[in-house]
Amino acid sequence: MSVTQTGSLPQVPRPSSGDSASEAGRGVDEELPPQRVRTLLGVLIVSAFVVILNETVLSVALPDLMEDLQIQATTAQWLTAGFMLTMAVVIPATGFLLERLPHRVVFLTALTLFTAGTALAAAAPNFPILMIGRVVQASGTALLLPLLMTTVLTVVPNERRGSVMGLISVVISVAPAIGPTISGVILGALSWRWLFLIMLPIAVLALVLGSVLMPSMGHPRKVKLDLLSVVLSVLGFGGLVMGLSGFGSHSGEGAEGGIPPIPALVIGVVSLAIFVWRQLRLQREDRALLNLRPFARPTFSISLGLMILSMGTLFGVVILLPIYMQTVLGHSTLTTGLSMLPGGLIMGLLSPFVGRFYDKHGAKVLVVPGTIVLSAAMWTFSTVNQGTPLWVIVIAHIVMSCGLAMLITPLMTSALGSLPQPLYSHGSALLNTLQQVAGAAGSALFITLMSVGAAAAAQGGADAVSAQSQGIHTAFIVGASISVAAIVASFFVPKRAQGSSAHREVH
Repeated sequence: MSVTQTGSLPQVPRPSSGDSASEAGRGVDEELPPQRVRTLLGVLIVSAFVVILNETVLSVALPDLMEDLQIQATTAQWLTAGFMLTMAVVIPATGFLLERLPHRVVFLTALTLFTAGTALAAAAPNFPILMIGRVVQASGTALLLPLLMTTVLTVVPNERRGSVMGLISVVISVAPAIGPTISGVILGALSWRWLFLIMLPIAVLALVLGSVLMPSMGHPRKVKLDLLSVVLSVLGFGGLVMGLSGFGSHSGEGAEGGIPPIPALVIGVVSLAIFVWRQLRLQREDRALLNLRPFARPTFSISLGLMILSMGTLFGVVILLPIYMQTVLGHSTLTTGLSMLPGGLIMGLLSPFVGRFYDKHGAKVLVVPGTIVLSAAMWTFSTVNQGTPLWVIVIAHIVMSCGLAMLITPLMTSALGSLPQPLYSHGSALLNTLQQVAGAAGSALFITLMSVGAAAAAQGGADAVSAQSQGIHTAFIVGASISVAAIVASFFVPKRAQGSSAHREVH
């Protein structure tokens, strides 16, 4: 994969003598030729695409897994929810790790964990081993994504970040969107184990290439680890994602033998509140596990808020559309996966062009129409019923994908580009963590609304298919209403991230 833009990337400068210690600690020991920068970013982007693809690749495979491993749906759904949960728990610590360890070490650790988890999952004889493999996979994914963004912010000049972030948005948005499609195609001819076996050689190749190409960025800085913050982070983000996923999977009821979602959500919210309070205290002494200073910058906060809405919508639709197409319209798994492919491909094709447009014109000119396009698609989804033709669903999904393509790259670049260099790793950790929470929240909201609407329709005498159709209609109505709020918020996004500089101090 090439990241060539108009002109060539300049050589990466050494940190100047006037840089602060924190900033110098993020420099590069050597000047990198443009070709090596492109190759390095290509390896990182491909690696990230492969690892994040695993977040949704099992969604279509759950029936096969349930039959092969003799497990219930309430157990099988944790192969996806547990992946998101692990990422939400691990990502907050990446800001600390990227300051404490050389980036090369973090990269090797991330790809080693992902490769080992993939191999373990492919060979898993039972559910517990498969679940362990998924957790190990997710741990590697959680380390790699913030590293990718921090590397881009370090080696790519501000005026060309939009183009490179456009490629990263393929990782963030397209990989989860086409996961069900890839899964459906593979499962049409092979067993679920091939979902992991096909990725294994790609992961090994990325590990080898990255070990050669990754420069010595991020000289270690002695930062003490606050163990209480780690515990609060695990309870806070873990409880939040577990609670939201529980609502989505069981409509407010706990899974058998598991933690009910309401207590998990309460524990998560309380722990998260204490975590935030402690980080605000510790960051005065530069000892915070996750520095919250990025939220003091309006551009970061507004852009991240819209990013959360966008990712929540994406994951909500990704989980709801297959249910609608299979249970209401009666289409096969393969047809369902292929129907969602055009939208995912178009999002991937548009993202690099959107990035280049952002470099020239800024965020607002993209974000405002992007929210309008997204809202139009959501209102179209809100009209679906038992007689809706498949082509209407495909077109609405394509329109939604176009809207998301116009949103994700500008919002991500605007948010991170508004930060000074010492906050790059913490800003990317915050962004990636809240994306996982947004994914869980979007899935939970759409599935819960569907279940509530279906139950109400069933009580009114509707048959099972009609009740399911009515429930899905209810979920999309609420999602479309939320999209109107996103349109209003889009007008507050500044044209460009103002005042971003790699050599500004953090106050």
